[in-house]
Amino acid sequence: MTESPPHDAQHDAQRDPLTACVHCGFCLDACPTYRLTGDENNSPRGRLRLWREEAEGRLPADPWTDFYTQECVGCLACEPVCPANVPYGLALETVRRQHVAQGRDRPDWRLRLADRFARHPGRFGAAMLPIRLLRRLGWLRHRNLFPGRPALFESTARYAQRLMQTHRPSGPRVALLTGCLMDAVFREIHFATIRVLVENDVRVFVPAGQTCCGAFQEHAGFDGVESLRERNRTAFAAEDCDAIVTNSAGCGLALAKTLGPHPPVRDVIDFLNELGPIKRQRTATAAQTRLYVDLPCHLIHGQRVERVPERALDATGYQWEPAPLARECCGSGGVYHLRKPDNAREILARKAAFLNEAAGDPVCLVTTNHVCMMQWHSAASDGSVRKPFRVQHLIQLLDPAAE
Repeated sequence: MTESPPHDAQHDAQRDPLTACVHCGFCLDACPTYRLTGDENNSPRGRLRLWREEAEGRLPADPWTDFYTQECVGCLACEPVCPANVPYGLALETVRRQHVAQGRDRPDWRLRLADRFARHPGRFGAAMLPIRLLRRLGWLRHRNLFPGRPALFESTARYAQRLMQTHRPSGPRVALLTGCLMDAVFREIHFATIRVLVENDVRVFVPAGQTCCGAFQEHAGFDGVESLRERNRTAFAAEDCDAIVTNSAGCGLALAKTLGPHPPVRDVIDFLNELGPIKRQRTATAAQTRLYVDLPCHLIHGQRVERVPERALDATGYQWEPAPLARECCGSGGVYHLRKPDNAREILARKAAFLNEAAGDPVCLVTTNHVCMMQWHSAASDGSVRKPFRVQHLIQLLDPAAE
């Protein structure tokens, strides 16, 4: 008698995400929109049921299904707690793409314009030159645009070449994903990333031909993601490297789905945390600075990098501690803070309330995802945080140029 192969719940889930849910309810407490509303339909379990009933013809296309689909942040907090290993994120991406294609979801003109620019990073970077200039001069006041001094004309690729020629590191060789919004608007984070890697004897290069990772399109439900993935496969496959590093959690997850495990796609902080980065020496006046660390959803739930990067944080030379709700979603969700701003503000307000009483002078909220940084920066504008604080990427606190 031939034995049956062992049951593989994850394989079943990948084959049909809509039928894999066992309705256990473990996802409810993990879901930010369920915590916000207490509505069963506004949870992963509820959405899966609605999508399945539509797919099986037991429920006609319904505006309520459209509403609850759009309500999802896409944080993926439900996936790690699911005993059936339901790939909820895959199901969400599929349904969102179907709804946009069918006209059931109509992203506004801002997102459609951003989609067109994101597919052409060079054009995007040129179009965002005035934004980089205004940020650099400190003249731009926007609830989502945190302060910074991005380079105006020098590209990230050229900067990496220049530092490599000057310092000639000899350690591991990594490729850097530049992406779209990060490079077009927040380029200073890329430059800091290159400086920190080179200082830690890591060889850095920026592959030509790379493009947007596709995360933006996945969040918005736009088609054409596969063409972006194919361009990135071509760009990164041509390079011999030990790892591909990203400094944005959402982009890292999207690129990992595109490229697979070889070479590994690594969050740059996690990569440096293993190396043990050079420690910054701070002055006595820095003793009052306090860092509060938030963990991006697409890093801990998507990439499953759940550990707090203690060695990297210690290397900043500052006092630090995890934010009280560090493993919960901040409400950014890629484009969620643009599409559902009221929900996003409520989700963030719960997380950010501690900053009103937080010790430290100055107080710094630290994370590793630029969209999360935008969301956290908005807390000062909407009144949920009254005490002054600043938002920074952890790589910036390891930057030798910031001393």
